[in-house]
Amino acid sequence: MLTIGEPASYAGVTVRAVRHYHAKGLLPEPDRDHSGYRRYDAGAVIELIKIRTLAEAGVPPARVRELLRAGEEEFAAAVADIDRRLQAEIRERQRHRERIARLASGDSLVLPQEVVEYLDRLRVLGVDERIVQAERDGWIPLAAHSPERVPEWMSRKREQLDDPRLVDFYLTLGQALDRADDDPRLVELADKLAAYITRIADDGARTMSTTPISSCRSSS
Repeated sequence: MLTIGEPASYAGVTVRAVRHYHAKGLLPEPDRDHSGYRRYDAGAVIELIKIRTLAEAGVPPARVRELLRAGEEEFAAAVADIDRRLQAEIRERQRHRERIARLASGDSLVLPQEVVEYLDRLRVLGVDERIVQAERDGWIPLAAHSPERVPEWMSRKREQLDDPRLVDFYLTLGQALDRADDDPRLVELADKLAAYITRIADDGARTMSTTPISSCRSSS
């Protein structure tokens, strides 16, 4: 027979917790010896471990009390149900972790990965960050409104970006952003833009409206 501290230590709980379980009716009060000390047997230790494990799993005390009195089949079914709940919570917490991690991931927070890769490619090509940000801000409503069309649009955008004339336009536009409104070189830029749009129209491309270039042009 064990005194209160021994089963408590073995079950991984405090003496205060054991007394709390007694008060809540979770663990029956054991008999006392001639000196007035509670004496616990192996069954009490098993019950303590069950109570601690269920409580740590978030099972309310009233439900713990029911399960301790349940038959083997009911207890096993309840344990399986608790396990499913815990697995669902783990998956949800993992999703929370992924979303938290994305808070520090820049464009990945609000855009599909293929758009992020496209924006990164613009940066690698030396495109001014202000233009990249304008592109990003243009893609957010597009992706929100028609997410199923993003792969199609991005395929065309990647093809367009293979055109050195477009890259040259982006780079020239980046230089123009810091020029005065009366800089004569802005006329050359406008001519390049018009020529590029004309070529796109002639080629039959219909995705120019998805390119937030116009916002950059107005900024210049």
